[in-house]
Amino acid sequence: MFTLIQQGGLIMWVILSGGAIALAVFLERFFHVHRAKIKTDDFLKGICNILRRGNVNEAISICDDTPGPAAYIVRTAILHHDRDRELISQAIDDAALTEIARMEKRFGVLATIAQLAPLMGVLGTVLGMIQAVLVIQQKAPLIQIGDLAAGLWQALLTTAAGLIVAMFSYVGYNLLVSKVDVIALDMERAAGEILAFFTGHDTSATAGTVSCSRGPALPDGREGIHALTQAPPEATPRRAGAATRNLNSYTPRTDA
Repeated sequence: MFTLIQQGGLIMWVILSGGAIALAVFLERFFHVHRAKIKTDDFLKGICNILRRGNVNEAISICDDTPGPAAYIVRTAILHHDRDRELISQAIDDAALTEIARMEKRFGVLATIAQLAPLMGVLGTVLGMIQAVLVIQQKAPLIQIGDLAAGLWQALLTTAAGLIVAMFSYVGYNLLVSKVDVIALDMERAAGEILAFFTGHDTSATAGTVSCSRGPALPDGREGIHALTQAPPEATPRRAGAATRNLNSYTPRTDA
């Protein structure tokens, strides 16, 4: 194996270095995204039950101890529960953008390697063919097949290595993107349910099986912010509404 790498020349080492970087980034991001996935339904049920009892501090503490962006969004909504509906929505939007950017961190590295690896393989192929032509020019008209082997090995090996690295990098990138999509949906559902809890609108029919509809009064004596704002039902946004408009428009980055 080491002999084949040496025969690939300098370009082979560059391609393999890119592959090693892609593998390290993929593993780090994979475990990070995996830790961010929680059972959102159970988490929301527990938080809503605690909030119905008026234990805001306990709910915040549970959110702090729970990993993942869904818990962070719920925590943000709880911290802003004494504000009007628009401010809660804006706070959830900001938290969602922050968490999505954090999950997508270094995705561009994988995308870049997936695009550059085959180009590096083509470059190695061209350099190998140039080397073979130079040998032909120097040793013509008496040329042995073995004289061309070095250039041909470099041309073939670098192409193969570039394609392999590119394929695995691209697969890893799309796997991570699919996991972020799932978590983004959990964030959308969590944002819609916690917003419905504080504003008094029930979104359980469109947001999933969990219902955090308005419960007993909060510690300050109000039945959620809806008691102050009295937003008309027709103004209720579809699904998670304004609180998750950035989540609904979320599309993974595909460029480098």
